[in-house]
Amino acid sequence: MKPGLKYGASNPYGVIVCGAGHAGCEAALASARMGADTLVLTGNIDTVAQMSCNPAIGGQAKGQIVREIDALGGAMALNTDTTAIQFRLLNTSKGPAVQAPRAQCDKKAYQFRMKHVLELQENLTLFQTMVEGLIFEGGKVVGVRTSFGIEFYGKSVVVTTGTFLRGLMHIGQKKSEGGRLGDHTAKGLSASFLEAGIELERLKTGTPPRLLGSSMDFSQMEEQPGDAEPTLFAFHDTHAHADLFHVEHPDQQLAGWTPGENQVSCWMTHTSAQTEAIVRDNLHLSPMYSGEIESSGPRYCPSIEDKFVRFADKDRHKLYLEPEGRNTDEWYVNGLSTCLPFEVQDTMLRTIPGLENVVMLRPAYAVEYDFAPPTQLFPNLESKKVENLFFAGQINGSSGYEEAGCQGLLAGANAVLKIRGEEPLVLARDEAYAGVLVDDLVTKGTREPYRMFTSRAEHRLSLNHASAETRLFPHAKRLGLLPPARLAHVEEKVQAIGTWTRHLEKERTDGRTYAEILRRGEEPKAWPEGFGQMGASAREQVFYLVRYQGYIEREQKAAAKFKDLEKIRISTTFDYAGLPGLRKECALKLAEIRPSNLAQASRVSGVNPADISVLMVALSAARRER
Repeated sequence: MKPGLKYGASNPYGVIVCGAGHAGCEAALASARMGADTLVLTGNIDTVAQMSCNPAIGGQAKGQIVREIDALGGAMALNTDTTAIQFRLLNTSKGPAVQAPRAQCDKKAYQFRMKHVLELQENLTLFQTMVEGLIFEGGKVVGVRTSFGIEFYGKSVVVTTGTFLRGLMHIGQKKSEGGRLGDHTAKGLSASFLEAGIELERLKTGTPPRLLGSSMDFSQMEEQPGDAEPTLFAFHDTHAHADLFHVEHPDQQLAGWTPGENQVSCWMTHTSAQTEAIVRDNLHLSPMYSGEIESSGPRYCPSIEDKFVRFADKDRHKLYLEPEGRNTDEWYVNGLSTCLPFEVQDTMLRTIPGLENVVMLRPAYAVEYDFAPPTQLFPNLESKKVENLFFAGQINGSSGYEEAGCQGLLAGANAVLKIRGEEPLVLARDEAYAGVLVDDLVTKGTREPYRMFTSRAEHRLSLNHASAETRLFPHAKRLGLLPPARLAHVEEKVQAIGTWTRHLEKERTDGRTYAEILRRGEEPKAWPEGFGQMGASAREQVFYLVRYQGYIEREQKAAAKFKDLEKIRISTTFDYAGLPGLRKECALKLAEIRPSNLAQASRVSGVNPADISVLMVALSAARRER
């Protein structure tokens, strides 16, 4: 049985997580699974893991991230598989390296299942209260103050506040406080961060209107069915079947259904010339164009206003109608984000084929919120200003459930490692998309909501979605993020993939090796004995490694060169200002970022190869003097 709440400085938690969105859930679960006594605080436990925007998981690079979350013991993949109402594998006409799974989820089923997972997790306590401030002692965070007047103490704190930090929503000229329509805003925490010397800036995001499905005419739209054979997110060949729905507690079962069961369709339509005319005639009423909103929004998910202004050469824009669940008739209009006044939204919708008689359930809106520029973080997501304070998710300037989830998992694990005095979990850029994401944020920072793409990863051939479990196995094993039974299954899988990859390179049939046959795009007449007994997931990875062996080796050699630069460590107290030959601009940038090694320094914006050469000579001289 779980113990009751603990409060007071004499009875601290190991880790306190502020917020229970996608980052907060993964942070808390990782911390608890590693054995730390974990407290999760949220303003409303009825919105744990709320899918505030589209209830979809995955997509380009995002699908790979969800696979990585599963490989490190996170919950997002299983939660998606068991609550999804449609699966689609994207980029099927392209190579496997850029193919990515995507799923449309049942919004409420996803939320209810994740809440239940948190409630049943050992070492984890969930409690409803607003965190209004942090408690500091000697440059460290030691606890939090709450709206109930209760102070909770912890050895480390993970902040995952999403869009709630001084959240301000816009619908036309109407403004209201809140991080999401119908929800609250968090004010006190921002003051705490500023008090500690943590800089804050503003970002913007938006969401489309929600519509009543029975009021839409689907005969004017193009159907988008799910895949007959769905590509799932979790590695089900290594999970126990009981992980899907059953829990150890009697008479309790997690929400959801068999993955891929009874899929539904989405539908595609488009804007019209009338839509564009209405938007252009009312641009002055949009807060983004009237000057009310000055903060940057997501470049890769532009509002309908931006689409018509920035892409004036296009006569129309595609829109996707996506259901929000099986037990609701509420639909999401993917591609129609806006903050125009309600009356303009209502008129605009009726100019879209199939939506002439539509009934709006919720208006679209934009939300501005505080974020802490992530260059203020170390690569383990710990604050450079306050020890034992970790940030994850949209507070770091990222966008998306998947980007938030992987940051949460890494921050939660690192919060535990910090209080244990152990080496942090920092994923390399050639190990994971999650590694690329964190390195981009803490090294380069961001001035707009950061979204992951395959193009951001220079080693993406090695980061295909099927390989996540084998890539990240050493970390999962070292940290104990997986249960023993699954750990054993993954280890067997890793060994089998290695054995069969080598075997197909050597064994011959009809005068050629199996590898040569595969690289020519052919199939052998028969496979070696025992090969067919290997699981489908492992076999898929063997085929990938064999077919793309030359390209992967070339990529690995390039990665190895950067590994040499990563071995050249840089002290956090290194004096860049006093270094002869280093440009002043470069010295200021490096002093701000405080890179942990030469490879990270080379990726800092404004640092060029000549600067790295100067720095390398100085570091070599410093090592000789020691």
